Amino acid sequence: MSPTIRLLTEIPGPRSRALMARREAAVARGVGHSTPVAVESASGARVTDVDGNVLLDFAGGIGTLNVGHCHPDVVAAARAQLGRLTHACFSVALYEPYVALAEALCRLAPGGFPKKAFFANSGVEAVENAVKIARHATGRGGVLVFEHGFHGRTLLGMSLTGKVDPYKLGFGPFAPEVYRFPYPYEYRRTAPSTEEAYTAELRDFLATHAAAGEIACAVLELVTGEGGFIVAPLPFVRALVRVCREHRIVLVIDEIQTGFGRTGTLFACEHYGLEPDLLILAKSLAGGLPLSAVVGRAELMDHPQVGGLGGTFGGNPVACAAALAVLEVFERDRLAERGAVLGRRVEERLARLMDRFPFLGDSRGLGAMRALELVKDREGRQPDKARTSAVLRTACERGLLLLGAGTHGNVLRLLMPLVITDGELDEGLDVLEAALEAVAGPDPSRR
Repeated sequence: MSPTIRLLTEIPGPRSRALMARREAAVARGVGHSTPVAVESASGARVTDVDGNVLLDFAGGIGTLNVGHCHPDVVAAARAQLGRLTHACFSVALYEPYVALAEALCRLAPGGFPKKAFFANSGVEAVENAVKIARHATGRGGVLVFEHGFHGRTLLGMSLTGKVDPYKLGFGPFAPEVYRFPYPYEYRRTAPSTEEAYTAELRDFLATHAAAGEIACAVLELVTGEGGFIVAPLPFVRALVRVCREHRIVLVIDEIQTGFGRTGTLFACEHYGLEPDLLILAKSLAGGLPLSAVVGRAELMDHPQVGGLGGTFGGNPVACAAALAVLEVFERDRLAERGAVLGRRVEERLARLMDRFPFLGDSRGLGAMRALELVKDREGRQPDKARTSAVLRTACERGLLLLGAGTHGNVLRLLMPLVITDGELDEGLDVLEAALEAVAGPDPSRR
């Protein structure tokens, strides 16, 4: 089988460098740019840059492309909708794609209770609106969040986020009444292992940091995204559910990155038998188009007054049409099951890498949401950000788009499209292994 990766120039090539120079002159410096790749086109798990180089994508637009780049069904649905209606503003005049998508997500979201949905543009907008809904419904202001969480770059999103640099540095003061509980990061802390122990910790936290009766909602990622793919243990999740139910705290599950097959089920909640009060969705919902959603208990979703929820572009008809096509692709092609298969294949390969490279401290994840944490040594577990950066750079130079993560910047995360072929997956993992080998010396910055 011929390889997918085809490099005609070095990465970045001359046209990419020229575009980057234009970017430097015109685009705000604060906009991040994690790879030196300038994309011309993409399909499935393949990316072609402006120099004609073909790369494999293990970044997936930060988990936005579970159905792959430019899936033909999604493109066709968006193109057809473009010819009918591009915008009306749902607050002015309703349209069928919005309603149909709301119906579909209410049917698919976990929970046997009546549900309703609301659409916005970005993940952080959905986070903000979920908190708004919870506050309105409970009459409380407090929000319980968790260390290593990431919930966006708006004022409230930053306030809920656990990582300071670069997301919060210099942008304060932040929103009040946000209370941060330690995430059960089992690789880096001695965490209690039972539901009863976690319950006791949560109750003690609420007794010493905020009165439980003042907490509107708890916002949790079941697998942290930017935080480094830390998987919440089942006993912890059960304890959180118990405490939320005891105090009528709205349980909000942020599935912006875990949703739509990434963890091997349509929603990560399914691994836990969890029925959240409010579910936050975005990223892969619309196959690369900007769309986010809050789906939840009808009595909560209906609590805000008419006009209390909305936005000019939220639930745009083109994005909704694309999302409906995404759901059809998932059902027809059984992509959630494919995510589980990919996860097992990747997990097995990463286990072999752990045996080879002593600077790999932990391999973790759920389904096809996999990560490696790099450390200076396994005994001390000191984060090795320099070696992680070197791996990312080397992999990119060899034709693999890969992302870092983690509060300390020492985690490699894998977010390949779920439509990737077995051959493409193996080829990408071969490049990852070669990149790890290339930086295995004592000074990875001088590889």
